[in-house]
Amino acid sequence: MDGMGPAGRPNEGLAALEAQLEQDLVNLCRPSANWVPPRKVDGEDVTDIVVIGGGMCGLLVWFALATGGMRNTRVLDRAPAGFEGPWVTYARMETLRSPKTLVGPAFGMSSLTFRAWFTAQFGEAEWEALDKIPRPMWMDYLRWFRNALKVPVENETNVEKIAPEGEFLRLTLSGNGAKATSILARKVVMATGRDGIGRANIPDFVKDLPRGLWAHSSDEIDFDALKDKRVAVVGIGASAVDNAAEALEHGAKEVRHLIRRAEMPTINKLMGIGSYGFTCGYPELPDEWRWRIMRYSFVEQVPAPRGSTLRVSRHPNAYFHFDKGIRRVEPVGEGVAIDFADGSRLETDFLILGTGFTVEMLARTELSPHAGDVLLWKDMYTPPADEEHDELADFPYLDKDFAFQERSEGVAPWLSHIHCFNHAASLSLGKVSGDIPGVSDGAAWLARSLAARLYVEDIEAHYQELIEYARPELVGDEWTASPLEPVLEDAEEAVRS
Repeated sequence: MDGMGPAGRPNEGLAALEAQLEQDLVNLCRPSANWVPPRKVDGEDVTDIVVIGGGMCGLLVWFALATGGMRNTRVLDRAPAGFEGPWVTYARMETLRSPKTLVGPAFGMSSLTFRAWFTAQFGEAEWEALDKIPRPMWMDYLRWFRNALKVPVENETNVEKIAPEGEFLRLTLSGNGAKATSILARKVVMATGRDGIGRANIPDFVKDLPRGLWAHSSDEIDFDALKDKRVAVVGIGASAVDNAAEALEHGAKEVRHLIRRAEMPTINKLMGIGSYGFTCGYPELPDEWRWRIMRYSFVEQVPAPRGSTLRVSRHPNAYFHFDKGIRRVEPVGEGVAIDFADGSRLETDFLILGTGFTVEMLARTELSPHAGDVLLWKDMYTPPADEEHDELADFPYLDKDFAFQERSEGVAPWLSHIHCFNHAASLSLGKVSGDIPGVSDGAAWLARSLAARLYVEDIEAHYQELIEYARPELVGDEWTASPLEPVLEDAEEAVRS
């Protein structure tokens, strides 16, 4: 804890907050002492839990595990320090969608909330004036969160492969920050974000288009190069709108949203049922109800935030075209020609795909060649004909503790040691492993589950520890033995008479 503000300047308010946080941790006995027996294999240390991903979810999972006394945990992230997650890489919105009052990853600690961090530096008046949290400021907060809790993230470390090795998992590593070429682990948590079990969704219609003519919204895009260019953006979700705004603000000649829907989505449906009851009760619902709820929210589509949409529409050279399902895309001269299902045609200079991400186990190289052994929702549930949804069908069908399950019994039981704490868990367990509102509940749930698994697996060691425990509560000077004289028979008779 260094008492430094977002720009690296000394900040008395922040230093006071960090002192309060440190005292809160002491008062709550956090983190707890490690209780998991250490393991070695042929002289190699075994890590109890490896968390893949050092963004918001990875940081929080580490803290939840440490709070529960699971201290032999490593956090790996492929990004340089301070650039984990999307916030200052490919996310391009001005502010977060979530209300500023949500406590997010604070894990029940007031001194860890964004509000505490913000007011320590800028005061209550500025807090009251704040509408939504600026995106770069949220990253500043997460950097502080990491430093204040001393989360030991190992940056520039990529997990290339996860494979079984005896009763453990062997993780093959690469990257400039990798401390070894591989490590052994008992459990793995994939805190890998929105694309954590999948990839960018790239429509087939761009497969023959030269790569210099298009980009996905998650790519690194040179927006300065789009000055005075015609730009078309496929989609109307948050990422599509944010990228359109960036292009307009960098001087694009025009930006045209190409929207397959007939109307603009306007209502964030899951906001209507979000509650503690939903968080706790959703995983207990039968498959048909979980499928129905998530499918409905997918079909209705979460709209882009109002502020983001106004950020686009305030430009007179921004256009929204509805009912524009794309039939074909081809290069024409130095640009792109797009033919639509309704017979219309558009020529543009550059195409941005705001088409989101897929959930696709086979796209994950970490689990190759075993990704096909993961149990999916389509293996377990057949929806009615009017509720089919190909994308949801490919979501993993997770156990109650976020663990993968094997598709065929006995083929890949080791998959149950990998826990999916990212967007792909939403169909099985709800919105508790990526979205700000429920992420602390999800992390607590995951930590309890992992603690239970580790304890059960080590029950013999814990029982032996019970037998060998010999620290006395009493040392012998707390009492004095008192003799009781025997009673003679005639005295007893006298008493009876």
